[in-house]
Amino acid sequence: MQFPSPLIKGTLIKRYKRFLADVERFDGTLVVAHCPNTGAMTGCAEPGYTAWLRASDDPKRKLAYTWELCQNDQGHWIGINTHNANKVVGEALEERKLSLFASYTSIKPEVKYGEQNSRIDFLLTASGLPDCYVEVKSVTLLRDKIGYFPDAKTQRGTKHLQELTNMVKSGSRCVLLYCVQHTGIKEVTVAHDIDPEYYAALQDAHRAGVEIVAYSCNINEEKIELNQPLNFIPQKKG
Repeated sequence: MQFPSPLIKGTLIKRYKRFLADVERFDGTLVVAHCPNTGAMTGCAEPGYTAWLRASDDPKRKLAYTWELCQNDQGHWIGINTHNANKVVGEALEERKLSLFASYTSIKPEVKYGEQNSRIDFLLTASGLPDCYVEVKSVTLLRDKIGYFPDAKTQRGTKHLQELTNMVKSGSRCVLLYCVQHTGIKEVTVAHDIDPEYYAALQDAHRAGVEIVAYSCNINEEKIELNQPLNFIPQKKG
C-alpha cells in the first residue's frame, strides 16, 4: 500500500480524546491530526516519538492531517491507522502474494455474513472449494518482542470470533489474520490479561478449526506492505 502523497514528519506532543493528536511538524508548526485508532495504543503514542502525517486538501474534512505512522525510541516503525491493515492485506490478496489463499479466484471485501449481522473483511471463493472467510486484525502492542492482541477490551472482536466459529462448523473455511503493524514484533499471541473473554473465544475458534495466522509488515514513510509469516502462540504461557 503506497501512501498517495509524501508523509509529513513531526514530533508527537500528545494523543488525547482517542481520536486527536497534537504534532509539531519539523518546520515548527503545531497541528492537530486525526488519530484513526480506537485502541489503547500502549507503547505507540509516547510524547517525543516521531510522527508521520498524511495531509489532505479536502475542504469537507474537519482536520487537515491524519496520523499514519510513528517511530519509537528504538527506531521501530508502527502503523497507527488501523484501517490500513485491511488495505495491506487486500493488496496482498489481489496480487496473489499469500500462498495459503492461492487457489481462490474471487475476492470480495466487506460481505455480510453470520448470525449477528456481521461483515467479513474478505470473502474468497473458487469453484470446487469451500468459501473462505478472512478476518483481519491490526497488531501493535509489543511486550518483549511479542505482539499481543487486543490492546483493549473488544466485544466486536469477540463477536467476530464467535461468527467465524459458527461458520467453520457449518463447513466453510475461516481464517483470522493478524496484520502486524510494528516492526519490533517477532511473534504474536493473545492478551489474556487485557480481555479474557476474547482469549476464551479464540480458544473455542482454534479448537473448532478456525485457522490463525500472523504476518509482519515492511513499513516506511512511503508504503506499508505485507511481509513474512510470524509464529502465532494460541495459548498463554505459564
